[in-house]
Amino acid sequence: MDWEKLANSESVKKTILSLKKRGISAEYFTTRNEVLNRIIEIIPPHKKVMIGGSVSLKEIGFIDFLINGKHKWNNLKDEIMLEKDPIKQVYLRRLSTTSDFFLGSVHAVAESGEIIVASETGSQIPSYAYSSANVILVVGTQKIVANLNEGLKRVREYCLPSVNKKMKSLGMGGSIIGKILIIEQETIRKPGLTLLFVNEKLGF
Repeated sequence: MDWEKLANSESVKKTILSLKKRGISAEYFTTRNEVLNRIIEIIPPHKKVMIGGSVSLKEIGFIDFLINGKHKWNNLKDEIMLEKDPIKQVYLRRLSTTSDFFLGSVHAVAESGEIIVASETGSQIPSYAYSSANVILVVGTQKIVANLNEGLKRVREYCLPSVNKKMKSLGMGGSIIGKILIIEQETIRKPGLTLLFVNEKLGF
């Protein structure tokens, strides 16, 4: 299985339709610059913004944009990193799960509409599942799979080894799957959960 192959247009259309039937908004863009501009357009000024660890957000330029301060958002990630007291930093991390907007990515999206997120610590899962009013997920179309079982296979056969290799290359001890979130349906938040698909390989 080629886990890095971009999905064709029919697969993307099928996936977006399935997501919408499950109450999940989805949009499609051809380039990373387009999706970056869309995110900037979506988030109003003065909102509290938090990000999960995401290669995709880095690759589209969002993390650099958030850091450079050329916006009117309240950057919660910056507040956390500036706090040197470990106890206070943990408190701020927990508080950030109720951000107005939480951004990140996922590891697989099924054509049938299920979304799969794997995590070592689970730190992003509260926001994805419930606690943040708005969640924006940037997803390269190579992450689209046929069904839920294939998505779980992608997580274990491709995502984990890829992240593990990257972590070890940085001198860290590798990675594990600590928790897996499967999003089946969105029924509470409005506008809530939005997937922004990009026709480029982003992340793992």
